[in-house]
Amino acid sequence: MTTKRTQSRLDAYEHRYRDLAKELADVGYLASGSVALRYNQCGKSNCGCQVDPTKRHGPYWLWTAKVNGKTVNRKLSEHEARLYQEWIANDRHVRELLTQMRAVAAKATQLLLAEDSGE
Repeated sequence: MTTKRTQSRLDAYEHRYRDLAKELADVGYLASGSVALRYNQCGKSNCGCQVDPTKRHGPYWLWTAKVNGKTVNRKLSEHEARLYQEWIANDRHVRELLTQMRAVAAKATQLLLAEDSGE
């Protein structure tokens, strides 16, 4: 038999869990990996980039991620880089939401199991 206090806590957990699920549903596209701005040194021995780091070529936007166990790099335009940054941030947000949902579910589970065992 559920006490009022236990039911109140369960209701609060359910409400929080549903709020997190709604927030999860509103997240946009996801991508893993990272985006970085790079300046490169070329292979020409007489190029200024060989002796002066301030004369390196670039900037170039680069996306790096693991795909099927292999590291993949892709050059991006500035627009693509901004999109990937947003999608990567979305992915991190989804992971955080799932962590919070698991924590809420664990608390609710603890209450329900304690109730079933008569504690």
